[in-house]
Amino acid sequence: MRNARRPRERGVMLLEVMLAVTIFAIGVITLGRCVSYLIAAERQKEDDALARRALENRWAEVESGAVPLNAAGGGPTSSSEDLKGPFAGMRMKMASVPVKMKNEKEEKIEGISAVTLTVTWESGGDEQSRELIFYVYPRPK
Repeated sequence: MRNARRPRERGVMLLEVMLAVTIFAIGVITLGRCVSYLIAAERQKEDDALARRALENRWAEVESGAVPLNAAGGGPTSSSEDLKGPFAGMRMKMASVPVKMKNEKEEKIEGISAVTLTVTWESGGDEQSRELIFYVYPRPK
């Protein structure tokens, strides 16, 4: 016995299958884009954590006195360097400005510096940066 379906029924079935394949393909493409965005977000999160660690390391170096702040004249200073090791690809900029402050008795407080640390790096074709600003009072020697 031959196939009892008429040609029109077979055409409708073909359209249904094509529609199902199209819906499936759209779902797969959407899922692929979601995974791509997830990977990019994870990469950005890791880069941000690495930049924060670089800032914290330099902050500790400045606080301990291992990194000098002001020039001999006591004026503003600025330096920039490419980081190495796990921070390769990042650039650290450090700026230090003496701060003129007075205490509650209106006496000048000497030696306080405002330090700005900035880390920049390239991620996904865009330049990213993080910044940390803090004050440092030199430790007595």
